[in-house]
Amino acid sequence: MIRIGVVGYGRWGPNLARCVMGSDACELAGVADQSRAALDRVAIAHPGATLWTDWREMLEDPTVDAVIVATPTRSHFEIASEALRAGKHVLVEKPLTETAEQAEALIEEARRRGLVLMVDHTFIYTGAIRKIRDLVRSGDLGALYYYDSVRINLGAFQPDVDVVWDLAAHDLAVLDFLFDEKPTSVSTTGAAHLSGRPFSSASVTLFYPSGATARLGVSWMSPIKVRRTLIGGSRAMIHYDEMEPDEKLKLFDTGVDVDIATGALTYRVGEPVSQLVSGAEALATEIEHFADCVANGCEPLSSGETGLWVVGVLEAATRSMHAQGQPVQLPAIARTRP
Repeated sequence: MIRIGVVGYGRWGPNLARCVMGSDACELAGVADQSRAALDRVAIAHPGATLWTDWREMLEDPTVDAVIVATPTRSHFEIASEALRAGKHVLVEKPLTETAEQAEALIEEARRRGLVLMVDHTFIYTGAIRKIRDLVRSGDLGALYYYDSVRINLGAFQPDVDVVWDLAAHDLAVLDFLFDEKPTSVSTTGAAHLSGRPFSSASVTLFYPSGATARLGVSWMSPIKVRRTLIGGSRAMIHYDEMEPDEKLKLFDTGVDVDIATGALTYRVGEPVSQLVSGAEALATEIEHFADCVANGCEPLSSGETGLWVVGVLEAATRSMHAQGQPVQLPAIARTRP
């Protein structure tokens, strides 16, 4: 049984602790948080869990095998570094770090010590995204043309990252999971609507060697919450609406065909077919995967390398946004994950 400690019991920490408790492969060793009120909530939700006001004390506990970092992004590198040096396997809430340089340092530290470093890119563990990957890999969609996502809501403003780092990070992890190629450049425009606050709305466009594009619309300033993705291929298209209670994922036999001889266009408009997807909670699936990687030495789906790539794209997107959309080239990174 793998004993896991959670650092941070704010917005996301309670969900992580709950899923650790619900797993047959691991148990909640305890929670560290500097807030006494937060620890009081832990005591009620998880009687018997050890409570620490200083996360360093957690790292000194030899019975703790792994640590989940669920704190603001600015503290990820310090806590994860210390945890790895203490011999703990580490799962870090997204984004992995503030800079690619920090991410590289964590990867090297984990590799040197033979420890698991994993990033909490929860969406790649959802039944819908896994089903989409199956459709992509089976060839049902044909050649991928575009990925178009809208991820907007009212708030919540983050204390140390802008809307791109908060919301677009989800789609970047999904793109890395779905696409067999890496984008070559990124162009981003954004706006800071509130004085003294970070960018709160943005549009991110990624350009791929094949000609495919990915467009990500993100905002903290929307009157409604939207989580919708369209994926277009040469054979079929996908509509995924995370907010739908039942039929979240639909496959359309829809597209445009070109007659090679005449150049004439033929439009296919087929009926949507709802796809059966697993209803398992993504976060619970992710925790199970983390425990399995720790127990068996497996490479996580959302590995440190994945986290590094996401952070690298976020850095480039930030540079582009400050340059009013000027495209920024992305480094060529070979795919290492199956």
